Amino acid sequence: MRILDRYLLRNFLEPFLLCFFGFLSIWLIFDLGGNLSDFIEVGASIKVIAKFYLSQLPGIILISLPVGLLLALLFSLSRMSRSNEIISMLTAGRSVIRILAPLLCIGLLTSLGCLWLNYELAPRSEEGKRAALEQITKAAKKIDRTLVEGYLFRDRMNSRTWYVKRMHTNNLHLEGVHITQQNESGAIVRKWYANSADFDETSKSWILKGGAIVDFNSEGDIANTDYFPTALRTIASWTETPWRILSSHLEAQTLTVPLLRNYLRFNGDFPEAQLAPFRTYLWHRLALPWSCLVVVFIAAPLGIVYSRRGVLAGVASSIFIFFGMMFFTNLCLALGKGDRVPAVVAAWLPNVLFGFVGLVLLYFRSTNRDLPSFRLWKK
Repeated sequence: MRILDRYLLRNFLEPFLLCFFGFLSIWLIFDLGGNLSDFIEVGASIKVIAKFYLSQLPGIILISLPVGLLLALLFSLSRMSRSNEIISMLTAGRSVIRILAPLLCIGLLTSLGCLWLNYELAPRSEEGKRAALEQITKAAKKIDRTLVEGYLFRDRMNSRTWYVKRMHTNNLHLEGVHITQQNESGAIVRKWYANSADFDETSKSWILKGGAIVDFNSEGDIANTDYFPTALRTIASWTETPWRILSSHLEAQTLTVPLLRNYLRFNGDFPEAQLAPFRTYLWHRLALPWSCLVVVFIAAPLGIVYSRRGVLAGVASSIFIFFGMMFFTNLCLALGKGDRVPAVVAAWLPNVLFGFVGLVLLYFRSTNRDLPSFRLWKK
């Protein structure tokens, strides 16, 4: 690494760390101000409060990094431009792209870091937040979020409908199970009733306890009833698993990338409109981190200016483009969740579009051309 590269990185990292940790501090102060009265009311300990905020940290980091990159790039490059340091580097024979190479590497590294966070840690932060809030407020109100009651699941591939009176999500134990089997024409051919049901991972089979099996003839009348009030019934032919049954109860925005892939694999028979949010969030988890690199491509050429007036215009343009990118990202995400556009397009279109804008800006700056300006009227 050359001396100029280290100098450029030092000028960038100082404001970046200040902006990044400053954003985290502002978020913490505002959030603590809103929740402090609740913490005091239930007598929450410092350990529980710390767990509450640590559970949210991956998601907040994911939001803070692009903002920190934007502000730090604008501040460091505009300051070096005002002091003619950028011009000195250019006259020494370095191109704009070579000057910005260390910053582009930083953008790539932060994107990879965000990709790692958004793979599992950041999606879990919402569930971690709920769990911590549950622990904080348990003194005021007893809530068992591991219990799902009155749950209905339809397996379209096997024409089976499950009704579960109570389901414990922590151990996947089912109580009050009622299973209906239909034939290809939709007629009911068999029903299973059980006080409880458990899934054996070793043999991949269901174990029903305390119930009955009722067979129906072609007219819909009861043909045979097999009671097992205390005995067990083992069924190894069913493809349903407790996770698949529970997955239709899950929310796409709280699932990690592996869980989203499992959901789409196990529930491929669901309607496209129901699968659209999960497909969209799967691609969104992979596409969102690369906004850090896109921010570098946008802010870096606009941060290099050669006049005081150009500094203000570059900063204003960068902030305007950045918030435009955030708005367009949320718009595409909503369209993808609503099955209005393909999931892969909804996730990657903002990065492709604004990345292209950044490359155009970088091209104009590297070829020493004036950046394009848009006016609503002519003088």
